[in-house]
Amino acid sequence: MYHIMAKATVRQLRYHFREIEARLNKGEEIELYKRKKMIGRILPARLKKEDYPDFAAISRRIFGRKKMKKTGTQHVSEERGEY
Repeated sequence: MYHIMAKATVRQLRYHFREIEARLNKGEEIELYKRKKMIGRILPARLKKEDYPDFAAISRRIFGRKKMKKTGTQHVSEERGEY
């Protein structure tokens, strides 16, 4: 996913921390500048394992226990064979 990294100065970090904290909570990375030079990056904390959705359960709920005749890899290989 392409996104523009947010920029903040040390002064903005000191005086507008709530706004920067809100951006971090949304998952944005922030470049930190002092006197027009980048001095670091602030990264959002990683989610804990239990914060991630159970993709296997979601897949079972949507598709049930159906078996595919061909795997996704086989479909891709067949399509690439033409080129």
